[in-house]
Amino acid sequence: MKITGAQAIIKALEYENTDVIFGYPGAAICPFYDALVDSGIKHILTRNEQGAAHAASGYARVTGKTGVCVSTSGPGATNLITGIATAYMDSIPMVAITGQVSSELIGRDVFQEADITGATAPFCKHSYLVKNEKDLPRIIKEAFYIASTGRPGPVVIDIPVDIQTREFEFNYPKNIDIKGYKPTYKGHSLQIKKVAEAVSKAKRPLICAGGGIIRANASKELLDYANKCSIPVTTTLMGLGAIPYHHKLNLGMLGSHGVYAANYAVHNADLLIIMGARVGDRAMGSPSQIENKASIIHIDIDPAEIGKNIKVSIPVVGDVKSILSELIEVSQKGNVEEWNVLINEAKEKNSIKTNYEDKAKFVSPKYALSVLTKLIDEKTVVTTEVGQNQIWTANYLGVRKAGTFITSGGMGTMGYGLPAAVGAKIGALESRVIAIAGDGSFQMSMNELGTIKQNKLGIKIIVFNNHRLGMVREMQKVKYCSRYSGVFLDENPDFIKLFEAYGFTGKTIDSNSQVEEALKEMLSDDKTCLLEIIVDPEESTL
Repeated sequence: MKITGAQAIIKALEYENTDVIFGYPGAAICPFYDALVDSGIKHILTRNEQGAAHAASGYARVTGKTGVCVSTSGPGATNLITGIATAYMDSIPMVAITGQVSSELIGRDVFQEADITGATAPFCKHSYLVKNEKDLPRIIKEAFYIASTGRPGPVVIDIPVDIQTREFEFNYPKNIDIKGYKPTYKGHSLQIKKVAEAVSKAKRPLICAGGGIIRANASKELLDYANKCSIPVTTTLMGLGAIPYHHKLNLGMLGSHGVYAANYAVHNADLLIIMGARVGDRAMGSPSQIENKASIIHIDIDPAEIGKNIKVSIPVVGDVKSILSELIEVSQKGNVEEWNVLINEAKEKNSIKTNYEDKAKFVSPKYALSVLTKLIDEKTVVTTEVGQNQIWTANYLGVRKAGTFITSGGMGTMGYGLPAAVGAKIGALESRVIAIAGDGSFQMSMNELGTIKQNKLGIKIIVFNNHRLGMVREMQKVKYCSRYSGVFLDENPDFIKLFEAYGFTGKTIDSNSQVEEALKEMLSDDKTCLLEIIVDPEESTL
């Protein structure tokens, strides 16, 4: 029996166990949306295509599945670009399906035509422009395989409108064989033995855990290995939650916005074991200084990342979960007692976390987040925007479990947190989801409040309001002699009235004494609400 290309897309998505997609319709994708009516796949209409991509990312991160977003051609497709780039930088599995103008019109600059495969080529794992409807089953199966295997990432499928309407006999392939794409999962046994030997001889070993630990579901193996060998662990921003915040070996986040103990350990280690991290500049600003002091072991599923930003002594390519399982069997603890004493002393110097200044008419965001930590459970998912709110949350909110802290790391995308919370809530309806934002970043995607209302999602939203683009202002203060330019948000909307316009409630607090009661009230039910926290414009991330 013949079916249309649009129906074939739906059937292929069903074969890939897709139960929800995020999107925004338009003329060039209308055949797909017509076929969607007869499907059991749930569609979440976001208020912007970028929101659809970010929501698919949030969904992927809490479920471990491949997120799917859909848009029309032209501006619909280009609005997905930021979300695709964000997913690429943070290794999030995603399939982005875009409508395209009719095949015979491509290249003629017709209405709503844009070369989306060309535009996204530098920041997606792979892209397809479908030229024959019979290729749809193979392409979609390949896209899901590529997006979810090896180092995960986004794949773009651009489908002309005429391809969606043509009929053909549908057969979904059972197997995949992509020449040149053979991800390595099992680590080389000799390299693993070298790692074990280096660890046994090291006196000051340190693990740097990145988002790859979380993507590989390897948190248990990381913890077992760190415990067995008594190796302290620092994490990147994307690796937060890889080890529980309260664990004795956890040093917190490293890097330019990290904590003292983590950075002290990085610069004093004699053996640095990097796991599932790409050595980004925010994590290690001076890799040459680090490699001159320590031997570097780099474990990653993406061979292109190993040695790219730092000189590596022992490279190990493969799945970090599998490699850690082998390391647990063959590794032995070295002479690290003195090192752990030094580490504990460094952690004591990080006492700023317990000293929160009371200011008239302002709340300490660090204090608010420390209180929030005590009130939430390990299933609570927290998303953040980008800016000071992100760094405050990373350093002062205790993340207990992998996959419950969702933020934009590599791309640093403002406007990510709220739509990501939408996707996270859809993917984990039983979990509480809290979206944390600054007043600037919140306004990047506040239209997604409509998506939250329409789907009755019950997301809790905290906005740290300092009437500034706080992170840029802080940079201008430190690096540009307080010559402030373009960072003032003195005419913000009334956020409480804005929430009330959507039928939600909100509350504003401006002193530390109000924090605990307000947070408990916010968390007392499952309804969407806003807690606006007034913050001193001079409050820094330090």
